Amino acid sequence: MTDERVRVYVPATVPMLARLREHGLAAAEAHAVTPGLREWYAEGDEEELEYVAFTRAAQDALQLLRHDPAAPRRRVVVSADLPASALGRGDGELGSSVLDLAGPVPAAAVAAIHVDGADAVADVGAAVDVVLEAVAGDADAQFTVDGVEDHELEWYDPSELNEVLRALS
Repeated sequence: MTDERVRVYVPATVPMLARLREHGLAAAEAHAVTPGLREWYAEGDEEELEYVAFTRAAQDALQLLRHDPAAPRRRVVVSADLPASALGRGDGELGSSVLDLAGPVPAAAVAAIHVDGADAVADVGAAVDVVLEAVAGDADAQFTVDGVEDHELEWYDPSELNEVLRALS
């Protein structure tokens, strides 16, 4: 019997990407289409649910950037296919897409790398500056954070990791 694979979206930063090949992607949580997300978005099809999970990972990347002032101001989301056995339950809240990760995401599990383009840097920087206020309920801060969603993250194949890192350094 094989272990079912689950597509997860892991929030990250450029420095985390730099360590991916040698050490895996060190993260405690990822986002995915969970039973709680499916139940909350009963009308959504699989593609819409995947987009919700992906968007939430991009939002969490803002918080990671808040904790790493030296990191380039670009959101990073790593899409990976992990065995279900490598995933914990998450918080189990209705509508939640959060799952716990049992350990680092190995480079071999990465399906795609998503990174903000250069045009998003100023907006991402502004959002990082106010993300905690937005989480606390400040409407003006939330407006700034929401503005980042106007920028689509660029898609890269895992084989392009070195080129992505060179372009961002």
